[in-house]
Amino acid sequence: MWLPRPDPDVPAEGQESVWDYPRPAIAQPTDRLIEVVFAGTLIARTRRAVRTLETSHPPSYYLPREDVLADCLVELSTVGTLCEWKGRARYFDVVIGDRRAEAAAWSYPSPGAAFGMLKDHIAVYPQAMDACRVDGELARPQAGAFYGGWITDDLAGPFKGPPGTRGW
Repeated sequence: MWLPRPDPDVPAEGQESVWDYPRPAIAQPTDRLIEVVFAGTLIARTRRAVRTLETSHPPSYYLPREDVLADCLVELSTVGTLCEWKGRARYFDVVIGDRRAEAAAWSYPSPGAAFGMLKDHIAVYPQAMDACRVDGELARPQAGAFYGGWITDDLAGPFKGPPGTRGW
């Protein structure tokens, strides 16, 4: 079942609406403090992330690979998904000690021209991590197993991801 496209929420002061994000998507550098915790370990911390913005989606954050704990990523040999704008994704398990989050991180080793800044960057699914923070705020994961957006209080939705919203 497909849900009809909703009316965007009216943003409160200090919020941006995901319905004002463009389609096709864009990549944009951000100097916000991005932190990722898995298995009680801070595996990434940066102010050099890139966020991707697409209509109705909360941003996904891509962190420079050198700002991610290198030993925690195990690249998978399977062929990744294809994004019409970013190219072919490569997936990684995230491993700390005996904890493993399968296919919980991804990258675009050869991104399309408009997304060249994603090269050598890693993104994670917030639902697979202990915590993902933006400027200290705990981000909530975008609904749906396919999406990797980070929802923070400075965003107005509604957000694509729940059942029936794939056609938005």
